[in-house]
Amino acid sequence: MMTNANNTPSAILGLRAQSSIHAGAGQRTGIIDLPIQREGHNGWPCIFGSSVKGALRTHAVQQNSNDISVVFGPESGGGGSDHAGAIMVSDARLMLYPVRSLTSQFKWVTCPEAIRRYLSDSSRLHFDHASTGLKALINNLVLSDEEAFVHSASTIKDLFLEEYRFTTSNKSDLNPLIEMILPLMSSSDSDTTDTRGSLERQLVIVSDDMFAYLVGHTTPVNPHISIDSESKTVRPGALWYEETLPPETLLYVGVGANHSRKKNGADRLDSDQASAILTTFLDLFADHPWLQIGGNETLGMGWCAMNVVERED
Repeated sequence: MMTNANNTPSAILGLRAQSSIHAGAGQRTGIIDLPIQREGHNGWPCIFGSSVKGALRTHAVQQNSNDISVVFGPESGGGGSDHAGAIMVSDARLMLYPVRSLTSQFKWVTCPEAIRRYLSDSSRLHFDHASTGLKALINNLVLSDEEAFVHSASTIKDLFLEEYRFTTSNKSDLNPLIEMILPLMSSSDSDTTDTRGSLERQLVIVSDDMFAYLVGHTTPVNPHISIDSESKTVRPGALWYEETLPPETLLYVGVGANHSRKKNGADRLDSDQASAILTTFLDLFADHPWLQIGGNETLGMGWCAMNVVERED
């Protein structure tokens, strides 16, 4: 973990989807009855901080943590107005989006704005990822909608994402970007080696506008029906369409911690310092680094592998 200039310990959580995720927006849009959550200004998929924090709290309950009320605050209706929790959780923001490709099984797609935003979020949490190589790469990220950056070792000349063709004449050394993304996706040396190889083969950078189009128009939409148990036919009106984020989507969450706000000192952690709060929170994932988020848990949806990115002073 790291303590920033305001004495607020912080960490970044990488969420790599292992199954489809449906974090519902709660309202219908167009023909999709159950759309996913999206950012209002750009339409990128996201998972709102309230949904993320609820999933984290549920995980803490399942781990039988004794410090839930200190870290997350008391349950609503059970003293929920007594004090707030000590943990601060951001929205889960999009870093890599998997897109079908005729060139290979799929590509992890990102864009210059997503990279710059991650660097900005990291800087706010006082993580320094701006290496010389990464700065040079970012300054070189000028693409038209028909162009794509791939790793310099790639032999791809024409790249196909969905039904769109891209030229890859702008090959570049993506290693600085890969090194930045790796901690969000892997936690062990063996996983890191495999993941690095996958990113070298599958990482693609497209223009901001093309990225917005892909994440806005290629998310899976699945029909659902309800069957009458006696007639074995579809119940009247029981057909709906549900949008999801696909497996292999990579999101990240910023986490910060404050001192305990609990009034009864006897019920606090052994130390109510913010660093102890964050350590207690991160320990929840030490032995079980997976998080279920969003709906349809009984259908196996919403499972993410979680990786913690922390930095010591």
